[in-house]
Amino acid sequence: MASPSGPGRRPDPSLAIAQYRHRAAHYDLELLPFEPIRAEAIALLDLRPGDTVIDVGCGTGLSFGPLVRRIGAQGRIVGIDPSPEMLALARQRILQQGWSGIALLQATATDAPLQGRADAALFHFTHDVLRDPAALDHLLAHLKPGARVVAAGLQWAPPWMLPANLFVLGAALYSVTCMEGLDRPWALLAQRLRDVEVRTRGFGGIYIASGRVRA
Repeated sequence: MASPSGPGRRPDPSLAIAQYRHRAAHYDLELLPFEPIRAEAIALLDLRPGDTVIDVGCGTGLSFGPLVRRIGAQGRIVGIDPSPEMLALARQRILQQGWSGIALLQATATDAPLQGRADAALFHFTHDVLRDPAALDHLLAHLKPGARVVAAGLQWAPPWMLPANLFVLGAALYSVTCMEGLDRPWALLAQRLRDVEVRTRGFGGIYIASGRVRA
């Protein structure tokens, strides 16, 4: 598997699909340590019953349960992921839980055939998407003015936090196709939002950025 090397390297969707084909079977266990980050990010979406939320890079559907509990039976989730292996597991999760109102789109964030405008969007550990301006523009065009957007993921910690940065390096080499922008992964998204706030967790190696779509 190719490494995400080079400061100017751009996201590579085909490489990402290959990565997650091999990770799908044990993806839930890999993400288990980050579940508190997921919970905090979803809480910041400030969802209401009946809302529609876009789950970008939904993977195996780990966010679906917490989202359903907030939007209720009348709400809707649109999960986007380019990996057929990940979405197969997401479909199993939906069937096992008996959820309705969840649409799965096998597509890149740039090409996802979205309809209408949603009330919120979640980017949970989707570094490649956040570093793709075309993907961000496409997704934000399908959000209502004032819609809440939350992104969480890896970032470089301050230089003196060597253990945190070693962790970030290892995790990034395993899970992203480019390391460009890892100092401020949320920067392109922040340019497109208002009322942006950024929190750091994991000794500076994890961020949670939130904001609202401009009118």
